[in-house]
Amino acid sequence: MSAQETNGTLVPPSVHEAIGLRLAGLDQRYTPMRRVLVETLAQAGHPVTIPEILSSAPGLPQSSAYRNLTALMEIGVVRRVAGADDHGRFELAEELSGHHHHLVCARCGKVEDVHPSPRLERALGEAARAVAAEQGYEVTDHQLDLMGLCPLCVER
Repeated sequence: MSAQETNGTLVPPSVHEAIGLRLAGLDQRYTPMRRVLVETLAQAGHPVTIPEILSSAPGLPQSSAYRNLTALMEIGVVRRVAGADDHGRFELAEELSGHHHHLVCARCGKVEDVHPSPRLERALGEAARAVAAEQGYEVTDHQLDLMGLCPLCVER
């Protein structure tokens, strides 16, 4: 049974519980607005801008969205993703959404998730370790953003 079937949301109860515990550890509450943000990010399935969040959750005031996203970023459950434009985009942290990379449109700024195959992940991991070793680093994780043009921008 999926999380959506069990509680009408896309986020499993255990994720909400983990977020609530992290916030409680900082004497903060997991408010209904924060829950709405987490649900909105999970439902989007890709990094979204504040205007996209607000259109998906019309009852959420813009100032509250910024303030609550900041609080969720501080505890590590939301991360900001840079696009090729001036808009910040937000997504759930990989520990909640799964490991992935991004395709970024250099013209319109759209950002899409890429869930790589195990074969690609092994190749990326090996390449990252080789590059890091040349500089004396030890790789513990990696993220890859591929820049290009989305299908709509290619058509233009």
